[in-house]
Amino acid sequence: MSETVAVIDFETSGLGPANGGRATEIAAVLVRGGCIVGEYQSLMHTGVHVPPFIEQLTGISNEMLEGAPPADQVMREVAEFTRGCPMVAHNAGFDRGFWQFEMRKAEVDPDPAHEFACTVLLARRLYPEAPSCKLGQLARWHELPDMGRAHRALADAKTTAHLLIRMERDIERQFELELGLAPVRHELLARLQKANKTALKRCVSDYANVWRKRAQQVLPLQA
Repeated sequence: MSETVAVIDFETSGLGPANGGRATEIAAVLVRGGCIVGEYQSLMHTGVHVPPFIEQLTGISNEMLEGAPPADQVMREVAEFTRGCPMVAHNAGFDRGFWQFEMRKAEVDPDPAHEFACTVLLARRLYPEAPSCKLGQLARWHELPDMGRAHRALADAKTTAHLLIRMERDIERQFELELGLAPVRHELLARLQKANKTALKRCVSDYANVWRKRAQQVLPLQA
């Protein structure tokens, strides 16, 4: 059975929660079997003031946030929407920081499935010839579908989802021999993003060996 991965993106008032930044918008896009199968998006009201340069960058104004649903409600909704799904984000360290902070503020229990893979780290390993690992430049380089205005959560999450789908296909092609029958799953992405750039084949082979052992253990139970 194909796994469902949640691709998320935040828009925020600043660089990070440690510096007083809060989320202003979140989107989550579900990817399964190489297709986008669901999406969630919402502005979120935290009472934070959005600086003018952030408003200019994102188009999200303080007036828009006044009428947005409270952040704790939004985080509970998106937690339910992504329940049981491993996560992907572009520059995942940034989004993971806000995800964990806003979930704690909303008093939502952590979901053990919510482990992050990062498309920036993966791009550095898979596409060393790319002009940049910025999302917009990778999207243009790969000729991905245009999802609309950058720096809005849903557009960026959809672009990242299309990048993820492209990465999964490229991994299948580039490492066909090493994979054998093993599927490209989030576990492999998490391994590859940490792998030495010169040892990617070994990383894939190790993953495929683990997958085959698990498959052999399951088959007798199904007999």
